[in-house]
Amino acid sequence: MRVGVEVGGTFTDLVAVGNGGITITKVPSTPHSPDIGALNGIKAAGLSLESVTDLAHGSTVATNAVLERKGAKVAFVTTEGFRDILFLQRHDRRSIYDIKYRKPEPVMARRDCFEASERVLADGSIATPLDEKAVREVLIPKLKEGNYGAVAVCLLNGYANPVHENRLVEMIEAALPDLLVTRSSEIVRIFREYERASTTSLSAYVQPVIDRYLGRFEKSLAEADFKGHLTVMQSNGGRLPAVAMRRSAITALFSGPAAGVVGAARQVEKSNFKNLITFDMGGTSTDVCLVNDGQPALTMETEIGGLPVMTPVLDIVTVGGGGGSIAWIDDGGMLRVGPQSAGADPGPACYGHGGELPTVTDAQVVRGAVRPEAFLGGRMKIDVEAARNAFTGIAEHFGISIEEAAESVVKLVNSNIVRAIQLVSTERGRDPRDYVLVPFGGGGPLHAASIADELGVSTICIPPNAGVISAFGLLASDFVKYASRTQQMPMNAGPKDGAAILEELKAELVEEFQKMGLSGDRLEFTYTAEMRFVGQAFELGVELPGDRLNALTVDDFRDGFEEAHYRMFYHGIGSNRPVEIVSFRVGATYPVEEVPVMHSTGDVARTPADHPVFEGGDWITCQHIASEAVKNAGTIDIPTIIEGSTATTFIPVGWRAELDHANNLIMKRI
Repeated sequence: MRVGVEVGGTFTDLVAVGNGGITITKVPSTPHSPDIGALNGIKAAGLSLESVTDLAHGSTVATNAVLERKGAKVAFVTTEGFRDILFLQRHDRRSIYDIKYRKPEPVMARRDCFEASERVLADGSIATPLDEKAVREVLIPKLKEGNYGAVAVCLLNGYANPVHENRLVEMIEAALPDLLVTRSSEIVRIFREYERASTTSLSAYVQPVIDRYLGRFEKSLAEADFKGHLTVMQSNGGRLPAVAMRRSAITALFSGPAAGVVGAARQVEKSNFKNLITFDMGGTSTDVCLVNDGQPALTMETEIGGLPVMTPVLDIVTVGGGGGSIAWIDDGGMLRVGPQSAGADPGPACYGHGGELPTVTDAQVVRGAVRPEAFLGGRMKIDVEAARNAFTGIAEHFGISIEEAAESVVKLVNSNIVRAIQLVSTERGRDPRDYVLVPFGGGGPLHAASIADELGVSTICIPPNAGVISAFGLLASDFVKYASRTQQMPMNAGPKDGAAILEELKAELVEEFQKMGLSGDRLEFTYTAEMRFVGQAFELGVELPGDRLNALTVDDFRDGFEEAHYRMFYHGIGSNRPVEIVSFRVGATYPVEEVPVMHSTGDVARTPADHPVFEGGDWITCQHIASEAVKNAGTIDIPTIIEGSTATTFIPVGWRAELDHANNLIMKRI
C-alpha cells in the first residue's frame, strides 16, 4: 500500500493506492498541529499502517512558520561590516504610492545578528583569515547567552570558497552541539549576498520547526507499527526522505502546491496533453503553473512574506482566491475578494461552524452550483440560509439581490485567477491559447469554464477526483535534488570550464543520493547554465544537452541563450553583444518505480436531476449528476453540474464534455 497525505489550509487529503484499488479521504485540517490532521486522514481511511510501504507527505508547516512568524529564535552570523544586510535589503520600493511603506521584516532582530572577522574575495582567494580567537572568545559566548534554537552562517563570499564557513560551523557545533547550524554554502551556493543571506536565515528559521514536526509525526507512525519509508515533498516538484528533509527544510516551503502540479501533469499526460496551465483552487488560495512538454516551469527565486528565497522551485503564482476567501468592501466602496480567508476554523458560513463572513464557497451555495445534499458526496452538511445571510450586507450596499452579489464575487475571484495565469504565461512569453487548462482542487473545476473563456483557451482537462490531486501528486512524484554554483565566465569558456563544474555538481548529487540509499544507477540529470548579456542585471536559464556533456560547443550555449532571450524579450537573436555565464545548475532525478493510476471513486451513481443555477444574471435549468454517472452519460452538451466526492464541475452553455480512456473529463468549447 502506498499513501499520499497532503495537509492544506482547510482540508487534509489522502490518496491510498494498493491491493488493486484506490482509497480517497478528505478530512478537516488541524492548523494548530497539522500532523494530527494527517493521522486523522489515515484513521478515516481505515488504513493499517503496518501494510503501508511508502508514505509521502506534504504540508504547509514551513510556510506557516514563516508567514505567522512562529519559527525558531535564530542568530545570524556574517562577515564583519555586513551585519545589517538583512535589514538594508535592496533599494526598491514595492508599493511606490504608500507613504507608510516599510520593507519586509527579517525573521530575526538586529540584536541577533553577529559578525566574524574574515574576508574571502569573489574569486575565492582569502584576503583576511578567519579570526578563530574572536570566534571562541566573543561569538560563541554570545550564542550561548542568546538561547537560540538555530544559527544561520552566511559569509560574504562563502559561495566562492566555503573554507571559512565550514570552519566557523565546525567551531560552533563543537561548542554548542545541541544547536542546529545552517551554512549558506550548503543551502544556496550562489552570489547576490542579500538573497543568499535571506535564504539561509529562513532555512535556519524553519529547520527546528520541521525537525520537531517530522519527529512527532515519525513517533506517532512508529507507535502505529509503521515500518515503511516516510518521504516529504519539496517545492521543486520532487520528494526527499524525511531524514534528508531535516537538513533541507527550506525546500519544503511550497510542497503542497508543487505536489498538485506534478499530480495533474502525470495524470493528464495519459490523455496525451503535455502543454498545460494548471490551477489548483483550494480552501485558502489558488496556485497556477505553466507546464511545457510535460515539465513544470522551474524558477531559481521566489518570495515568501516579501522575503526572497533562492532555491529551485516550481514557477507557481499564488493568489488569495480559494473557496474560503472572504468577500469584503474596501474603503472606496469597491467589492474585493481575499486574500483573507475563513480557513478551516471557522470556515465559510455555510459550514455551520460559526463563520459569518461571505466567502467564495458561500457564493456558490447561494448560486445553486453547490447543493447541500451533494457537498463532498453528501458527507458534510451545508447551511444554505447561513450562506445567504452572509451576503446580505454586500447585496444591500450595492442595491442588488443576494444572488447577484454572489455571482459578482464569483466573477471577481475568476478575474483574479485569470491575472495570475497571465503572469505565468503571457508575461513569460507564452500564449495561453496554446495550452490546455487543467483545474483541480475542490473549487478548480467549478470555475474552469469561465476562466478558460476569459483566456481564450478552448480545451479543459479535469482529472478524476480533482479535489485530491495534490495527495495523488505525492505518490506520482520522483525524488529530486538540485546543486548550483556561481562561477562567472565568458560564454567561450563554457565548453571546457563550465563542463568541468557541471561534472563536479553531478558527482556531489550522486554522493548525496547514495547517502539517502538511492542508487546512482537510476539517476537522470539535467544541466543548466544561467546566462546574460554582459551588463544585464539578471540572467536566464539555458538547458544544455546532457547526452554530450564533455562535447559541448559554444553554439550550444549561444543558441540556447538567444532562444530563451527572444522568447522572454522578443529580441537578442543574432546579436553581437558579448554574453557571459553567471552560474551552473544540475538537477538529479530518481524516478518513482510506478506512477499509480487515478480513477473516479464514490458512492453508487444517482439519477440525474434538474436544479436551477444562477448564471449570467438569471436562473437557468441545470442538470446535476454524480461523478460516477459520467462514464455512462456519453457526450454532455447541456448545462450540467457534476457532483463528485472531492470536487464539483460546472459545464456551462457553450461547452461540451466527455470522459476519455484515461478517465479524464475533456471539455471543449462548442
